[in-house]
Amino acid sequence: MTRVGIAACGIIPFTRDDQSIESVLLESVVDLFEGSDADRGSVDAVLVSTNSNSKYLAPILSETAGLGPNIAHTVENLCNSGTNAMVSGYSYIASGLADVVLVSGAERYDSPGQVLEWDRSRGGFKHPIFWASILARSYKRRFSISEEQLAMVPVKNHRHARDNPNAMSKKACTIQDVIESKRVTDDIRLLECSRPCTGSASVLLASEDAAKRLSKEPVWIAGIGQKTASAGFTKSESFSSLESTRIAADVALRMAGHAPKDIDVAEVHDAFSVCEPMALESMGLCGPGGGAGMVRDMYDTENRMINPRGGLIGSGHPLGATGIAQAVEITQQLRADAGSRQVGGARTGLVHNMSAAGTSSTVLVLER
Repeated sequence: MTRVGIAACGIIPFTRDDQSIESVLLESVVDLFEGSDADRGSVDAVLVSTNSNSKYLAPILSETAGLGPNIAHTVENLCNSGTNAMVSGYSYIASGLADVVLVSGAERYDSPGQVLEWDRSRGGFKHPIFWASILARSYKRRFSISEEQLAMVPVKNHRHARDNPNAMSKKACTIQDVIESKRVTDDIRLLECSRPCTGSASVLLASEDAAKRLSKEPVWIAGIGQKTASAGFTKSESFSSLESTRIAADVALRMAGHAPKDIDVAEVHDAFSVCEPMALESMGLCGPGGGAGMVRDMYDTENRMINPRGGLIGSGHPLGATGIAQAVEITQQLRADAGSRQVGGARTGLVHNMSAAGTSSTVLVLER
């Protein structure tokens, strides 16, 4: 099988700016080419990841960025769009249909993907905050987890975000700040939520020969796992674990020839505070009910292994860009190019990206 690598990446600061989706996409692509030896003439395909209602974005981006691809189209799968687009790009290369693929994700702060109008099973409760509340209540009850323990997730991730120049927030918070923030539902407070924002991130995927030609430090996609359990959450086996994440992680790790203990650094989809410990447990990075304790231990020891850029809670969550931004962070970590966020000696990294109530998940394993 053709080996596929990340040859270059670009990202811009996440903000609440009122920019057009087209201009935001272009900015991260410009950052990618300006920060690498990659040439625009090598790009065979352009994939745009977004939940925006704007049309024909991949051909528009191709023209404004000075590219002439054979293939150009958009990938949409809610918050999981970015890694889904990367998997599509990987597939084009592995099949021989393309040699170099630009994958660019972007969203505006007012993305229509934030409201789940399609999910009739939720009745009038169409905002993701309601499924997060169900997960939080179930998880706390099953494992006797306190509100203070879950509050440590945003405390840790906001601290990490202070060292991320592209993060939406640079403000640290305490457990008390989280507990005293506005109660959005009975089980979720405002500081436990990721925030929609305007932002973009891009990666250049390439076959082995092309990656070595375009980059002195390619990072290889060693494992891919995907699982969609259902569209809504009426078929979820449990509200205190993430079955799609468990399956996707198992497949990705087996493909890469790794066990969970081999992961040096990971980007985990912390859309809400409860999601991070649930994902850590579902991927086997700790035992059932051990995620909250793992988060606390990392905070106490200043261990940046999980969400070194601040996660979605600290960095912001531009839906279509999130999975790609996660991959950019792991690429920088494996290249030892993450500055004050750097996890020492990182050789193997993981990206976990999911949609809806964790009913659809993608896991990527990256290697130097």
